[in-house]
Amino acid sequence: MTAVLLSWAAALRLEGVAGLHTDSVVLAVALTVTLARGRWWADRRGRLTALALLPLAAAVCAGLSRLLAAHYWIGAALFTAGLALGVWIRRYGPAATRAGTLITLPIVALLIVPGPTLPVAARPEAVNWGWSALLGLLAWASVLLVRTSAARFTPGPGVSEHPEPPKPRRASTPRPRPSTRMAVQLAAAIAAAFVLGRLLYADHWPWLVLTAYVVASGNRGRKDVLRKGVRRFLGACAGTLLATGVAACGLGGHPAVAALFGVLAVALWLRPLDHAYWAAGMTTALALLLGCFGQNATDQLPARLSAIAAGAVLSVASAWWLLPVRRGRPGLTRS
Repeated sequence: MTAVLLSWAAALRLEGVAGLHTDSVVLAVALTVTLARGRWWADRRGRLTALALLPLAAAVCAGLSRLLAAHYWIGAALFTAGLALGVWIRRYGPAATRAGTLITLPIVALLIVPGPTLPVAARPEAVNWGWSALLGLLAWASVLLVRTSAARFTPGPGVSEHPEPPKPRRASTPRPRPSTRMAVQLAAAIAAAFVLGRLLYADHWPWLVLTAYVVASGNRGRKDVLRKGVRRFLGACAGTLLATGVAACGLGGHPAVAALFGVLAVALWLRPLDHAYWAAGMTTALALLLGCFGQNATDQLPARLSAIAAGAVLSVASAWWLLPVRRGRPGLTRS
């Protein structure tokens, strides 16, 4: 959370100096939240890989964002292919797994950046390629600074300079590798989410697509996907109740921003215990974010809940009936 606040403060300053839109600040925060939880900080090679790939991927995703706005179906196809590629390359070991995760971070961040929730006058504008790359570098630097300081001033093992040993290759079998099956499942769920999201939720299609990705990613078997789908929906329901209470308080301006970061901090703290806490916190944080943009978040929460339910159903159906992955297979989470 320290890295998130540092990145937010720097991006906010950059927004004022360069005349960027608020979506640039949200992008920096989204990248930092996801980047700080990765394992690429365990060795020097991982940190350099993150430095090389994250700004580049963020710049490419700026173009993808424009493409989605101008040519939705082409952008959706490239978006789906990018996420599936990030899963498929896990077959090549830990380094490829981390690289795939870094590639997908800015893609997933596109679903969090408010975009359609911005005022109409701001909607034609977008953060260009260079600024997006700079925001990716800003997120990387914020996490590195906090990680390095924590390793120096807190007890416990420091950051290892030795990469983890390569994973032994599994024997070839006639069945597709787990990485291939997970990539196909993810692509099917995301593609269906894009179609239903566009048809049923108009500009709010990211709600459905984001849920489909969260539930399908990190697939450890059919029961795991089902469990995550149910927990995400239950957490979103709890977040809806919290968001309704927050909206009743009439928070706005700086108090709303402070409350947003407070909710995010609690959600990050409780996330390792259960994904439902994270879903509840993100739903509440989104309500506060929409309130900052002058949107009535309470009116949109029922539609958001239905989109979350639909996205979870798509991922569960894909995991259960399309090339299912058996839990307990060697190398399931990495290959």
